[in-house]
Amino acid sequence: MQLDVRGEICPYPMMKAVEAMKKLEGKGELVEVITDHSPCLETIPLQATKLKWDVAIEETGSPEWQITLTPPQ
Repeated sequence: MQLDVRGEICPYPMMKAVEAMKKLEGKGELVEVITDHSPCLETIPLQATKLKWDVAIEETGSPEWQITLTPPQ
């Protein structure tokens, strides 16, 4: 699932990411969050690790990032 939250500020991107992770839990699907709001680089990984999801962050623009959330195995 891909979430494009560019133009949105916290806490909304984090809330949408958590909602997507809970919705996909057990289905083995990734959640990819595209954001241009740098605080998301802290808030989303924090919540993901609480849910035991793995996190990878890639800078894709200036400023733009893709946060890839992988469910627990």
